[in-house]
Amino acid sequence: MAKVLAITNQKGGVGKTTTAVNLAACLGALGRRVLLVDFDPQGNATSGIGLDKTALERTVYQVVIGGENVREVIRRTEFDLDVLPSNVDLAGAEVELATTGEGRETRLKAAIGQVRDDYDFILIDSPPSLGLLSLNVLTAADGVLIPIQCEFYALEGVSELMRTLDLVRDGLNPSLEVSGVLLTMFDARTNLSGQVAGEVRAFFKEKVYETVIPRTVRLSEAPSYGMPIIAYDIHAKGAEVYAELAKEVDARG
Repeated sequence: MAKVLAITNQKGGVGKTTTAVNLAACLGALGRRVLLVDFDPQGNATSGIGLDKTALERTVYQVVIGGENVREVIRRTEFDLDVLPSNVDLAGAEVELATTGEGRETRLKAAIGQVRDDYDFILIDSPPSLGLLSLNVLTAADGVLIPIQCEFYALEGVSELMRTLDLVRDGLNPSLEVSGVLLTMFDARTNLSGQVAGEVRAFFKEKVYETVIPRTVRLSEAPSYGMPIIAYDIHAKGAEVYAELAKEVDARG
């Protein structure tokens, strides 16, 4: 049965989608069966894995709102992973779920439950705001992977995220855990990155992955070509570090 990891942080621009796409691809390269669930209305994970999100007739929206069979919506990719895609249609789900009665926070969990035995890892790219979409993600997950950028105000919003996790544990998903914390956008040339990394490690202790993701041009370029970094440039530093992260996640999983 798959380990379900939500890649989440209520603060935007911390590398959630970059991590979701590249970690999924690197776990696939290790021989693991991987499903990447794009649950962000922006659909950047979908396009980052090479799908034209504007041309999709069926997405995760049709699964959680329309009740479509999730297996019929999952798409194979040219990389070592499958994807449950998303596009802007999912933005309407927030409003539609708000008018739904009992079970509105468990739609994604129910959908994923149909395919958990088909995979080793299911990674969910989360929206950068707290609402019913995010609650669906946290209710469906076994654990959360929290990317935190090594920049000023890095820990801003983290205490709010931890309170949210506590609320979800109390009412919707008692077994939800922090599976790991990932330092992203690290710049070895600055003292600030080192200071932030130290603060994060002091706060989360052993939850912080040893692997640190640097700020690199190749990582930024890869999504515009619809490729994970290991397909875009296998020799890039970004490919090396995400391959190392995949080994850490696999070992913990």
